[in-house]
Amino acid sequence: MRTQKITIDFPSDILLTLNASEKELEQNIKMSLAIRLYKLQKVTIGKASQIAGITRYEFEKLLSENEVPISNLSYDDVISDLNKLNK
Repeated sequence: MRTQKITIDFPSDILLTLNASEKELEQNIKMSLAIRLYKLQKVTIGKASQIAGITRYEFEKLLSENEVPISNLSYDDVISDLNKLNK
């Protein structure tokens, strides 16, 4: 998988304030971005897990921990699928 590097400027004391390493902050940013893009339905769950740098299973667990539904299907979508299966 090809990657793109993006640089973000933060206040110089952010790592001290958060009591985190640069690597921890980077991972938290990736996971937050992946969750946000998934919630907005901009990316699939598979792509979001790639952005977060974790497996799909780990990402699904992360979604659950953050009270984000794993499926974006609406009630109407489920009913429509059930009707199709019953035909």
